[in-house]
Amino acid sequence: MNEKMTPLALITGASSGLGAAFAVQLAARGYALILVARRIDKLTSLAEELKREHKVGIEILPADLASDDGIHKVEVRIRALKRLDLLVNSAGYGLAGEFSRQSIDKNLDMLQVHCAAAVRLIHAALPGMIARQSGAIINVASISAFTPMAGNVQYSATKAYLVTFSKALQLENRRQGIKIQALCPGFFHSEFHDVMRANKNAIPGWLFMQADEVARRSLAALKRKGVVYVPGFLYQVGVFMVSLPGLGDWVVGIVTRLASRKRKEFIKVRE
Repeated sequence: MNEKMTPLALITGASSGLGAAFAVQLAARGYALILVARRIDKLTSLAEELKREHKVGIEILPADLASDDGIHKVEVRIRALKRLDLLVNSAGYGLAGEFSRQSIDKNLDMLQVHCAAAVRLIHAALPGMIARQSGAIINVASISAFTPMAGNVQYSATKAYLVTFSKALQLENRRQGIKIQALCPGFFHSEFHDVMRANKNAIPGWLFMQADEVARRSLAALKRKGVVYVPGFLYQVGVFMVSLPGLGDWVVGIVTRLASRKRKEFIKVRE
């Protein structure tokens, strides 16, 4: 009798936030993990905790996905794997403030981390998944993909790219046994959003979900049809509203004006 093979997942942005939440959820389900992030100390701490609590194999792979060398390092590791069951592209960070006042280098780095890294890692993972006729990919986007706003220009644009890319990729691989998901959460408790909420009056607390809940719902949604997944009823309603002609522009305009009053400081957080 053949022994059941342990499933393997690779998670970027795994040192904190949603990436770490995915790691906890998957380790509890018996997945072996490859954890990718820049911060070796946080990766090591998380790996030791997961090994101790869930007795699963954990590999840490320090890499800065803002650099070509960092992406290449992860590409090489993926191509060397005998199998990869799940790829979670969760690495990301935010920029706030007027685009003309931001560093162009930081904006180009965001394109690299959010878009180029995801594209290259998926390109490295897909041949093996196609050959096995199985596998899943989660691209962490955001509800910002549907609500382009002043003061958050590049972030919204890169997340919109991930949504469209994921939709097209699923169409192309719909008969290959591969599931693609564009995860579009709203606010959730994490290092990323906690810093964005430095002004406590900027974002109401009731809008925040728990990161582990977002990860759990995302994994459950892999069993459903559809590419785009928005966790949380309120956010689902919000995305529906902004998709309506006329009403959507009105809602986005109101949110943009409110955000511009509250968000006065330039914020940059990388996970």
